[in-house]
Amino acid sequence: MPHNQAIKVDLKGRKPPGYIAVEGPIGVGKTTLAKRLAASFNYQMVLENAEENPFLDRFYRNRKQAALATQLFFLFQRSQKLHDMRQADIFEPVRVADFLIEKDPLFARVNLDDDEYRLYEKVYRQLTIDAPRPDLVIYLQAAPDVLLGRIENRGIAAERAIERDYLERLNEVYSDFFLYYDDAPLLIVNASEIDLANNDADYTHLVDYLLEIRSGRHYFNPTFFG
Repeated sequence: MPHNQAIKVDLKGRKPPGYIAVEGPIGVGKTTLAKRLAASFNYQMVLENAEENPFLDRFYRNRKQAALATQLFFLFQRSQKLHDMRQADIFEPVRVADFLIEKDPLFARVNLDDDEYRLYEKVYRQLTIDAPRPDLVIYLQAAPDVLLGRIENRGIAAERAIERDYLERLNEVYSDFFLYYDDAPLLIVNASEIDLANNDADYTHLVDYLLEIRSGRHYFNPTFFG
C-alpha cells in the first residue's frame, strides 16, 4: 500500500516549482506521485476524479460507442478545475495536478472518429483559452506490461477491460506529444523500474532531482542511482 505519511524533504534552500503537473498513461502512477508531492511541499492538489465520469464504465466496455461522451465529460471536468484554480490564485499558486490539459486531445485523437474529433476540437479550443501554464511538467513513462500489471494490482473493476494494444497506442501518442513539448520545463521519468508509491528512496531521489530544474528538458533514470 502507498505511504500515507509525508516524506520530509530537505530543500537545501531550493524553492519547489509553484505549479507542477504530473502526466503519463493510465496505470503509471500519476495520482500517487501528485499526492506525495503535495504532502511533501504542503501544496494543494488538483486531481482528476475519474470515478465521477458516468460514461467511463461504458467506454472501457465499448470504446467506440462511448468515446465522445467520455472525452467531453473529462474535458469539462479538467477545464473547470483549472478555471477554479485560476480564480483562487490571488497570491502565488502552490498546486500539483495529476493532469496536463494540453494532453487531453491525445486521448481524443486515439478514441474518436474524424467527425467526433472535429466537434471535440472546437469545444477544446473554447475551454482552454486561458489555461494556466505549469512551472514543471513531470512525464512518467512505463512499458505496456508494467502498466497492465499496475492496473491489475489496483483492482478497479472498470479498468479490467483495458487491453495491451490500447496501452501501446497511448504510449505512442504520449511519446510523440512530449517529444516536441516545450511550453514548460519537462522532467521525463522512466517509471518502469521504480516504485514511487512505496519506495521512499526512489521518491526522495526524484524530488531531489526535480528541485534543481529551472528550465529545459531533463531525464530521470533510476539506474543512474544504482
